[in-house]
Amino acid sequence: MRTNTNPKKIKEILERGIEDVINKKNLLKKLKSGKKLRVKLGIDPTGPKIHIGRAIQLWKLRDFQDLGHQIVFIVGDFTGQIGDASDKQAMRKPLTEKDIKENLKTYRKQIGKILDLNKVEFRRNSEWLSKLKLKDFLSLAMNFTAQQMIQRRNFKERWEKGKPIGLHELSYPMLQGYDSVMIKADVEIGGFDQLFNLKIGRDMQRIFTQPPQDIMVSKMLYGMDGRKMSTSWKNVINITDSPKDMYGGIMSMKDELIEGYLKLTTRLSLREIEKIKKDLKKKELNPKDAKAILAKEIIKMYHSKKAGETAEKEFNRVFQEKKLPSKIPCFKTSKKSLLILDLLVKTNLASSKNEAKRLILQGGVSIKIKDQKLKIKDWHENIKLKNEMVLQVGKRKFIKIIK
Repeated sequence: MRTNTNPKKIKEILERGIEDVINKKNLLKKLKSGKKLRVKLGIDPTGPKIHIGRAIQLWKLRDFQDLGHQIVFIVGDFTGQIGDASDKQAMRKPLTEKDIKENLKTYRKQIGKILDLNKVEFRRNSEWLSKLKLKDFLSLAMNFTAQQMIQRRNFKERWEKGKPIGLHELSYPMLQGYDSVMIKADVEIGGFDQLFNLKIGRDMQRIFTQPPQDIMVSKMLYGMDGRKMSTSWKNVINITDSPKDMYGGIMSMKDELIEGYLKLTTRLSLREIEKIKKDLKKKELNPKDAKAILAKEIIKMYHSKKAGETAEKEFNRVFQEKKLPSKIPCFKTSKKSLLILDLLVKTNLASSKNEAKRLILQGGVSIKIKDQKLKIKDWHENIKLKNEMVLQVGKRKFIKIIK
């Protein structure tokens, strides 16, 4: 079965949101040929949710899928127990089998928001890596050197600073590369921070006399704090987040991130994005309004157009009209009073008393009774609980007390 060879679609696959392609000339030739390619993406289940940064590669897979190519999605249930060192400045805590099992529970459903699951080949790399004998692994390792592995940027920085580098970390790129051999990948997609690992995959395929896979690496998406969006750093917007949380997260980000987000996280055409960019430059469009467009586009992709419009109205109600949200979660209690630290933990507005204390000291906790709003400044305070009083943490977390 031949694939779609539409030149315009192929050009967008190779260029939109892409940092680098190895070997672009070869991949372009393959795409024009109509040959059905095996396109690989591997993800270690480091958390139970997929964020919009990871979804960039999933949407790129969707583009390949729409042209008729075979998507091979590899869950790193084995490699996740080692931990990918890409861009990490210290040894990461490896996942346990229990962690991986828990994190995988809803992965397929989440991926189904983007890909046609009936046309995806799902694999777990424990299928082959758990069966790889030590003798065979050492035989593979003989094709690489410690110097070669240590030259990756973050390892080099850790070496120079005297920070430990685990031997298991040095083996990770070889194991990821072995995945490409086992599924006979024609193309592998990943983030720019994955480029070193993806190149090792090409080397591995040569060892097994397979044609080396072509590589596509996407541009980096920055999180709300300006660093790379990462589950480990908790600076993410997840594709399963509520429309309200998605909208609020986008509206809180820095103005300079708008253009990158439009290109990487939405399906708006490049012409539409260029118009937004020009209007911002001419000051004919306010950054706040541009972020509203962005937020609604992202919500439409993972929820619906209507959900985006509702989230916008709710955001404006709270932040522009200074009203309480139209729907507030309730906490029922028969208690007459509670210490503020206990109240924050019991209502799940804080995960621990230490976090509750920090939130209060940062000035992020207040109570509203009718039209009166009181800032909580003393973390020792005992709060007299009244029916329908509202407890607020930060700008977007509210709980109504029901007695």
